Amino acid sequence: MREATRQPMFLYLIVLSIASSAGLEAWLSMFNNFAVEVAGLAGNHIGIIQSVREIPGFLALLAVYVIRVIPEHRLAALSIILLGAGLILTGLLPSFGGLVLTSLIMSFGFHYYETANMSLGLQYFSPRVSPWVFGKLRSVCAAANIGVGLLIFILAGFLSYRTIYIWIGGAVLVTGAWAMTRNPTDRSLPVQRKRMILRSKYWLFYFLTFMAGARRQIFMAFAVLLLVKKFGFSLREVTTLFVFNNIINYFLSPLIGKWIIRFGERRMLSLEYFSLIFIFAAYAAIESKIIVGVLYILDHIFYTFSIAIRTYFQKIGDPQDYAPTMAVGFTINHIAAVVLPALGGYLWLVDYRIPFWGGAVMSFISLIAVQLIRTEHAE
Repeated sequence: MREATRQPMFLYLIVLSIASSAGLEAWLSMFNNFAVEVAGLAGNHIGIIQSVREIPGFLALLAVYVIRVIPEHRLAALSIILLGAGLILTGLLPSFGGLVLTSLIMSFGFHYYETANMSLGLQYFSPRVSPWVFGKLRSVCAAANIGVGLLIFILAGFLSYRTIYIWIGGAVLVTGAWAMTRNPTDRSLPVQRKRMILRSKYWLFYFLTFMAGARRQIFMAFAVLLLVKKFGFSLREVTTLFVFNNIINYFLSPLIGKWIIRFGERRMLSLEYFSLIFIFAAYAAIESKIIVGVLYILDHIFYTFSIAIRTYFQKIGDPQDYAPTMAVGFTINHIAAVVLPALGGYLWLVDYRIPFWGGAVMSFISLIAVQLIRTEHAE
C-alpha cells in the first residue's frame, strides 16, 4: 500500500478526515445535554434540529455546481472550515433559532467534505488500493472519535459546554485553514464533469447506495433506542460500547479494505447483506443484553463493508463521472434519512420489532441485487 501513502492527497485526506470526524463527534456527544441544560430546549425542538441536520446531506448533489467555482480539494478544505465555524457558533448561540442555524452550517461542512472525500479518493487511488485507503480513513476516524470522546470527558470536569465547543471548533477550523494552503492535486488526472449526471448504466450503484442509506438509518435511529428502551443500557454502558466499537473498527477497517481488494466487491457485499439478515432478525427476537451489545458491534463492523459500493462504481464508471456521481449518490443515500426515521418511529409504537424485520427484508433484497455486480473485466 506504499503506492497510496506516497500520494500527497493521502495525507491531505487523512488530516481532514480526522478533523471532520472529531468535529462531528464533538457536536453529537454534547448536543443533547447542551440543548437541554444551556439552551433550555424540549424534545420537539431537538427533533426539528436533528431533521434540519440531514438537509445538507440531501442537498449534496449541489456540490457539483460548487466545484465549477472552486477546485474540489479546496471545497474539502472549505467544508472543514464551515464545520469548525458551526461548532464555534453552536457554543455562542444557545437558542432554538441559533442551534437550527449552527446545525445547518456544521452539517453543510460535514456532508460536503464527505462528498469531496469520496470523489477525491476514487480519483487519486487506483482500484488496487482505494479500498484500503477508504478503510484507513475509517480507521483514523474511529481513532479521532475515541480521542475526542476522552477529551470531552476530561474537559467537561472544569470547562463549560460553550468553551469546549469553541476550542474544538477552533481546532477544526484551523485544520481547514491549513488545508487551504496545500495543493495535493495532480493535473494529469481526468477533469471531472461539473454538472449533475444520472446514467442508466449506473442504476445498480444508485440502488445499492439507497439501500445502504436505508439500512444505516434503521441502525442509527433504532439500534441505540433498543439498547436503552428495551435492555436498559445506562449512559456509561452505551458510552463504553461506543468506545469499544471504535477501538475494534480502528484495527479492522484497513483489513476490510484489503479483503475487498482480495475477494472483490460482490463477495464482500454478499457477506455483509447475508449477515445483516440475521443481525436485524436477531435484534427483533433476542432477549439477552450481552447479545444485543454484540449485535450492535457486528452491525457497525459490517457498515464498513459499504466501501465496496463506491469501489464497485470506480470499476464501472467513467473517471470523469466520479465527482458528480458521488454527489448524486450522497443525496440518494440521504433520501432514506428523510423518510425512514419518521416512518420507523410510527411502526416502533405499533411493535418495536417491525423496523428490524424491515431491515432484514431490505438486506435480503440487497443480497439478491449484489449478485448482479460484475467487475471482473476492470483492473
